[in-house]
Amino acid sequence: MEIHRLQKDELYIVRDLAHKIWPSTYAHIISEEQITYMLNWMYSLKTLEENNDANHAYFAVFDASEPLGFTDLELHSPEENWMKLQKIYVLPEKQKLGVGLALMDCAFLFAKENNVKHITLQVNRNNRAVSFYEKLGFFVIDEQDFDIGNGYFMNDFVMQKDI
Repeated sequence: MEIHRLQKDELYIVRDLAHKIWPSTYAHIISEEQITYMLNWMYSLKTLEENNDANHAYFAVFDASEPLGFTDLELHSPEENWMKLQKIYVLPEKQKLGVGLALMDCAFLFAKENNVKHITLQVNRNNRAVSFYEKLGFFVIDEQDFDIGNGYFMNDFVMQKDI
């Protein structure tokens, strides 16, 4: 496995992986219509490029040349010494093989390199990943329902880890 930071012209990898991963990850949690809405909203190349130009860093993990997963890390969110783990996703058939842990190790290293003291994330309250984050030392600090438009909400735990 190899992980590297994606350049702007490689962001299609994130978009393509999200379209492969989301349907199986969220089929039991949200409607197909909401999955489509969120993919179009959060994973358009325009949105990814705008995020990349801001404080987001995208990393992808590869086996040879095959992308297996990605993470989106936002520095200084909500303030200095903070980082938000915006996204981390691994292909379903590659889960439980250490790929997600490798991406998290990358995130922790990136955080340390950037003097981050606190990492926060949001995760759907019904997502199995909650226990993954807890095993890594994250703890729930809040429950929130985020209105994302079109009548849809993200029903999330807000989690934090101090490093």
